[in-house]
Amino acid sequence: MSNVTEQDLTRINNDINGNPRYVVHFLMINNDYATACKKANKIGGRKYHNKSYGGGIVFQSYNTRTLCEDISKLSA
Repeated sequence: MSNVTEQDLTRINNDINGNPRYVVHFLMINNDYATACKKANKIGGRKYHNKSYGGGIVFQSYNTRTLCEDISKLSA
């Protein structure tokens, strides 16, 4: 896979507590959706259940730079 940059993250609405959330496509982590979800769960990622963004994984983060580094490590 490739290195994830801040441009690869899509900002979505905050969660119910006001925390910022970002979505990344599962192909940035792994070629298989189920495997990508399992890997993303290790760093706090969850399936993104929304028709507007198919195959997305959502992360809650205040620090996008660290989030990108963590996702890049998963895809290695």
